Amino acid sequence: MPSVKENGLDAAITIDCVSKTYPVPLARTRQLFRMRSAAPVEALREVSFDVREGEIFGLIGRNGAGKTTLTKIIATLVQPTSGAVTVCGFDSVRDEERVRASIGLAGAEERSFYWRLTVEQNLTFFARLYGLSARGARRRIAELLELLELASLRRRRFGELSTGNKQRMAVARALLNSPPVLLLDEPTRSLDPVAAARTRELIGRLARSTPPATVLLTSHNLAEVEELCERVAVISRGRIRALDAPRRLRSAHRQQEHVRLAVGGLSAERAAALLRGVVARPEVSEQPGAARVGFTREVGDDLLDRALRALAAEGRVISCEAERATLLDVLETFEREDEAAGAGAEGEEPKGVGV
Repeated sequence: MPSVKENGLDAAITIDCVSKTYPVPLARTRQLFRMRSAAPVEALREVSFDVREGEIFGLIGRNGAGKTTLTKIIATLVQPTSGAVTVCGFDSVRDEERVRASIGLAGAEERSFYWRLTVEQNLTFFARLYGLSARGARRRIAELLELLELASLRRRRFGELSTGNKQRMAVARALLNSPPVLLLDEPTRSLDPVAAARTRELIGRLARSTPPATVLLTSHNLAEVEELCERVAVISRGRIRALDAPRRLRSAHRQQEHVRLAVGGLSAERAAALLRGVVARPEVSEQPGAARVGFTREVGDDLLDRALRALAAEGRVISCEAERATLLDVLETFEREDEAAGAGAEGEEPKGVGV
């Protein structure tokens, strides 16, 4: 099956109207005995998007938003209730073996390693499952241990590793067979800042390699997502609420920004006088050699230009800083909208939340 084209690029992952509802366990038995039970959990609702070849794509949302369920569906660990997922042109249900061969999965809470086996023994076991020869497995494992700074721990039992090193083991296993698609669920979780920075650098190199790896990344570290991802999808209560480049998401959901100016050659009193009639309620203070001015403006208006012209008439503008919106602002916007919608729908039959 040929892969889908998007903007002239092949789509490595295509998610088409995917929904997932987890039924109530023993629902008929509970009904027979007139037992109360919760409503079925609607984890995903008609989710659709594509991830292009060689792209680092971010998926952000709060706990319970549906990120892990969607990742498991792509990895063929869970089947969708409706809709379809294709990976490298293969359907995740009909061609699950080919999809699994195309994917490297690193989960945030890894439980499938053998705790009594060493780091090297664990990776050897999974390398042979991937079909690597004994010689090829030894060579690839040596490369990954050096790459992820695990070489000194190769003979350490998995159960004795720190949480951060266990996370690095999950990444190492995901890379064993050099898959074209990587699903990374919080790959820098529990890592120290230096190790996290090196892991981000590795992810970037993989996407720029030849052939490039496609990365679907979920993370609660929004600064990390902004640094790495070309596009980001915001998921809330099982639905994709927005999808765009991080910069565009920020600009579309931040109506105001706070501006801070440092102006030389002016006292605070004189700066306030120059801004009278230009800026309503400016924050003005005096520091050695400069007046500090702060104010809030609507994004896209001409208030900053007018303030700069007024201050430059008698002073010298040394610096200008604007407090940028973050992906957290975007995420919180949609969370507030969903909470308001949920309050407005009070009395309707509950549909559950994502997991």
